[in-house]
Amino acid sequence: MQDLFSPTADEGKPPWERIAIGRQACVLRGFALRWENDLLRQVQELVQRAPFRHLRTPGGRQMQVAMTNCGDFGWYSDQRGYRYTATDPLSSQPWPPMPPAFAALAAQAAEAADLPPFAPNACLINRYSVGTRLTLHQDEGDARHPIVSVSLGLPAIFLWGGDQRADATQKLPLQHGDVVVWGGVDRMRYHGVMPVKEGASPVAHPLLDGQRINLTFRHAS
Repeated sequence: MQDLFSPTADEGKPPWERIAIGRQACVLRGFALRWENDLLRQVQELVQRAPFRHLRTPGGRQMQVAMTNCGDFGWYSDQRGYRYTATDPLSSQPWPPMPPAFAALAAQAAEAADLPPFAPNACLINRYSVGTRLTLHQDEGDARHPIVSVSLGLPAIFLWGGDQRADATQKLPLQHGDVVVWGGVDRMRYHGVMPVKEGASPVAHPLLDGQRINLTFRHAS
């Protein structure tokens, strides 16, 4: 397993930058870059077993973001509401297991953010095409555990809000390999993603051809 905390030979410091965005929240610039090949390969394998799909809200509206899951639980939405499920409703089979590298990356990102030990049991895999956005929301799951969000592919503007939906938001640019971590007093902050703009993929890979992939690690309650 790669050691994400190994310093570079010439600088003697980690090859990523930590930027605080809250008391217990930060952006880790470039934190996932050394894992990109493994992450992309494993996402490609996972979606063969549990394909991307556009879910519907309880009100019947189709979500812009295409998604799937891996881990013990997967996040799902339909007319019955938002919830975690142990099986994929499309196949009635368990969600694909979370690759060990995924769990290790999430755990080490939480450690880099100075948060308590984190062992996610759910990973949402979201696919954003150009023009796709995600409105302000709070993440479900066990709020005693943090959220770790990994960006791959096209850049995005992450909206970082407050404890109420109407609170002002910060616009945080995210690049390929950036990781956002929030927990503790910041765990229930509202957040979203502005419409993804057209651009060139930073890495030549079919998953990233005009798209953004986001891995969101949670601990389902």
